[in-house]
Amino acid sequence: MLEQVRCPHCRRETPWAGNPFRPFCSERCRLLDLHDWATERHRIPGPPADVSAEEAEDGEDEAE
Repeated sequence: MLEQVRCPHCRRETPWAGNPFRPFCSERCRLLDLHDWATERHRIPGPPADVSAEEAEDGEDEAE
């Protein structure tokens, strides 16, 4: 089993076992990575998802 891994955000080595934030080194790096996904700084390549008008209306009802 891995003893040390590199944090995906800051690249520092961090212990795998007993680390509540793994694979990140800290809560800060975990939250910064989440922010990058939420603001679309990180994206998965591919064509845009096709959302039908009916699905879009369902999403509006749930937001209210």
